[in-house]
Amino acid sequence: MSKQRNTRRLAMQVLYQIDVTGELDRDEILSNIDNEFDTPDVCAKAVDMALHAWITHGTSDEQIGLLAPDWPTYRQPPVDRAILRLAYYEISSGHTPPKVAINEAVELAKNFASENSPAFINGVLDKLAKKVKPRRQAPPVNEDLQDASDWLKDAKESD
Repeated sequence: MSKQRNTRRLAMQVLYQIDVTGELDRDEILSNIDNEFDTPDVCAKAVDMALHAWITHGTSDEQIGLLAPDWPTYRQPPVDRAILRLAYYEISSGHTPPKVAINEAVELAKNFASENSPAFINGVLDKLAKKVKPRRQAPPVNEDLQDASDWLKDAKESD
């Protein structure tokens, strides 16, 4: 498995973890990763990528809900949600060409999601890629996310 694909796989798993547990502390997330097969830099980049995707999950959930009104995010399996949120982040941030992000998301779905998930994810992301314009200057994935972690905690407490 390529380093980028491995990072993406781990980022999807971290997004799943955040969604299920609500844990937003970067250090705590890193300590919970089973990194037997992943290098520390892959783990750190994956956590940062997942936290960036989580920051945009409100927008991604809204956009995905508009494109799949029968399957809003609250009805989707958590793995599908994680894959879609990660792909949305990759497409909207401009870090990954849409075709690559879609293909990688479908591959994640084939390996981790239900039998019908790859087709669903492909269809939603294809529509999304035509609708979403990437930001011109997205922040680098590996930037220090302590501020993002603090922002996420503050946002959660104000809900």
